[in-house]
Amino acid sequence: MRKIAILGSTGSIGTQTLEVVEANPERFSVEVLTANNHVDLLIEQALKFHPDSVVIANEEKYPLLRDALQHEDIKVFAGADALAQIVTFADVDLVVTALVGYSGLIPTVNAIKAGKNIALANKETLVVAGELVNESVAEHRVAILPVDSEHSAIFQCLAGESRSKAEKLILTASGGPFRGKDRAFLEKVTPADALKHPNWHMGAKVTIDSASMMNKGFEVIEAKWLFGMKPEQIEVVVHPQSIVHSMVQFTDGCVKAQLGVPDMRLPIQYALTFPERTTADFGRLDFKVCHSLTFEQPDEKTFRNLGLAYEAMRQGGNMPCILNAANEVAVSAFLQGRLSFTGMSDLIEKTMQQVDFLKKPTLEDYMETDRLTREIARKNVSPKIPPL
Repeated sequence: MRKIAILGSTGSIGTQTLEVVEANPERFSVEVLTANNHVDLLIEQALKFHPDSVVIANEEKYPLLRDALQHEDIKVFAGADALAQIVTFADVDLVVTALVGYSGLIPTVNAIKAGKNIALANKETLVVAGELVNESVAEHRVAILPVDSEHSAIFQCLAGESRSKAEKLILTASGGPFRGKDRAFLEKVTPADALKHPNWHMGAKVTIDSASMMNKGFEVIEAKWLFGMKPEQIEVVVHPQSIVHSMVQFTDGCVKAQLGVPDMRLPIQYALTFPERTTADFGRLDFKVCHSLTFEQPDEKTFRNLGLAYEAMRQGGNMPCILNAANEVAVSAFLQGRLSFTGMSDLIEKTMQQVDFLKKPTLEDYMETDRLTREIARKNVSPKIPPL
């Protein structure tokens, strides 16, 4: 039985991971559950799955969590430090990192150093500090299993293949709710408009990133580190149906694709059970009703975030960290109505030009880069927004 920890168990990926666990009780035991603010759902999950430990990052919610679980044999912790350290002493085989944004970096790094295998749903970990994370993975001999549908697809396409024979990775993008729209249209969209993704059900931050194409930019950077590819070997194509989750082109010209219904439980289960493929009752792809699969080039002039991500990847160093921190401030400002949809790209680009570039940053450098970038980005938004 595989013992798992779920960091961010109350979010979209976390709750779907628990659905997979519930459907396979003979395969998994839940040892750790963590949440940032959603204490009511965390309590519900703890009472249902009976983990060894739970952590609520928001210390103000600790008394409610403690009192609700006082009669259970469950250890209860609170605070950012507890969240970052819980997996280092927990008896777990696999850590599902489903935290959102930069907050996932330190817990994931600590888990790797503790020798835990990672089911990675927090793409920002590799976006911010991919080189450092890969070095730590090699040093501690752990595995990173991708949970994102696109990277899971590539991982599956490469199964049984020599990595050196992979010529190009082709990441598919749905195009989000604004595919085909021009900049004039985008300048007027509201947060409510941007939160209406046509194919996937995700949290607010990831949904906005998907609408702006930043999510795809992050996935390009993540793919570089997961699969050891150069920037010019990673291509993005828009595929509105979200049936082909990604493809690999090999040196003989062959292209392998992974197809399936748009259901995140599929890549989650594959990561949890790898190297096995386990039977599930998820929906099946029906080619009697799936009449067409279309592909088109992304509009990088309108959706500028994708180009900014490629530029950050090409520069390397701490530039992707700057990109991520500026984007988190931009998304927060947009959701608060303090920045337009197109203004997010303007803010990110301006901030990337203002923060000092470091070619070979340490973990402490990444942390300082993140802090400084947020400070500068917030100053670039008027009126000022509160710290994230």
